[in-house]
Amino acid sequence: MSLINISQLRGYRKSIKSSNLSLNESLRNFKNESKSLKTKIFLSHKHDELENLEGAISFLNSHNLQIYVDWLDEGMPKTTCGNTAVRIKEKIKENDKFILLATEGAINSKWCNWELGLGDAAKYIKNIAILPVINDNSTFSGSEYLEIYPYIYEIESYQYFKGDYRNKGFYIVFPSVNGNNKVVTLKDWIQLR
Repeated sequence: MSLINISQLRGYRKSIKSSNLSLNESLRNFKNESKSLKTKIFLSHKHDELENLEGAISFLNSHNLQIYVDWLDEGMPKTTCGNTAVRIKEKIKENDKFILLATEGAINSKWCNWELGLGDAAKYIKNIAILPVINDNSTFSGSEYLEIYPYIYEIESYQYFKGDYRNKGFYIVFPSVNGNNKVVTLKDWIQLR
């Protein structure tokens, strides 16, 4: 059982690099494939963590998701301003789901925390998730307020987890409230709207 670590993200990132497409080209191509069938995700992330972002996008693309990242939005102002915030608010509401790529940098980012607050108001609880990314050989020790959000978790082999036997794969683990151990597969969560 594990949270995704930096090495795993790098492995997902290689799938983008091996196709000789840039991140922008890969996202645009994926976005244009049968848009109506894909769940749309607003991906909140720290802008200067490109390697982590590329890995996360590749991981999410492998689950047939359409990913929105603000810096690829042609309608976004060229210089950060109040209109940037307005556009981000619109896009969070417009997308089906919200995921925070929760790296240490993102947790410390004012913009990511602001976006998470908007995602909380627009998507809580069934359409929001944290993708916690830990440094290799460490544990996730983010801000305590993140504990109230569902998070993406990998089960590496068939095993007992949160009150039931579960198959290998990725899951959304909801926060424990009154002994509730709600866990759904990532695939099922994607289809919930």
